[in-house]
Amino acid sequence: MAAEPVTDAHLHLWDLAESPYAWLAGAPQPLRRTVGIDDVRGALEELGVTRVVLVQADDTAEDTAHLQRTARGIEEHAQRTGTGIARADVVGWLPLTDPDAVRAALADPRRTDHLVGVRHLVHDEPDPGFLDRPEVGRALEMLAAAGLPLDVPDAFERHMAQVVRVARCHPGLTVVLDHLGKPPLGDAEAMSRWTQQLEEIAACPNVVAKVSGLATSGNGDFAAAADLALALFGAERLMIGSDWPIAPQHLDLGSGFAPLLAHVRSWPPADVRALTHGTAARVYRRLGGVPSVV
Repeated sequence: MAAEPVTDAHLHLWDLAESPYAWLAGAPQPLRRTVGIDDVRGALEELGVTRVVLVQADDTAEDTAHLQRTARGIEEHAQRTGTGIARADVVGWLPLTDPDAVRAALADPRRTDHLVGVRHLVHDEPDPGFLDRPEVGRALEMLAAAGLPLDVPDAFERHMAQVVRVARCHPGLTVVLDHLGKPPLGDAEAMSRWTQQLEEIAACPNVVAKVSGLATSGNGDFAAAADLALALFGAERLMIGSDWPIAPQHLDLGSGFAPLLAHVRSWPPADVRALTHGTAARVYRRLGGVPSVV
């Protein structure tokens, strides 16, 4: 039986000519370069990826616009060749501290083109309570009304409780926990705290989690954490992502995503369908309800 098609729900591409990406100054040297779809297209296709969700890596309109142009280019390439990744969408950035600007952006087709979600690099924010600010809350309600989910990156340990607060304060908003909150794999004491916090997050029905970025979390021994996520959330509230190019071997899709896919493909077939593409098709939809199924 052929493997289920895969949506890579967490792929990073960046262009140093488009946005500052200040965090790259402290990143490993191999990542301090422009990375584009041509660097990874073949490897994605070999793993059965038919849709990608490009996730912002800088809190700027320029980075999001770059991803939107890239998404259009990916789809145009598939149309020309008749093969490859047929669908590309964007989790982009909007100025959540300015509700009026968010309202204007959501009404602008250029700003919402291929947009299926919003993310802010809260883990780099000096204010640990960024998502609790009243003005941000008003912007989050606009996202909820528009049907756009909010991605929360690298939550452990600083933002795990905040994910619960946001989900409870905004029950109409879908909150996406990136990378299962970055579990501290291999640290038994810290993993106990992460497990308790993940249980509290999973109890919020409007939270979806990404099984992604685990190969670079702690010691990278991800199997038990992925299985726990399945037990807590159910596959219908889980998505899978590569977190490329950030992997045990930078810019090497096979070093992290391939073993993760192999592990989850051992789950029951219905769970595999949900995790590999079904949940992403339901959660990440373009404005106006355009279906995201490839």
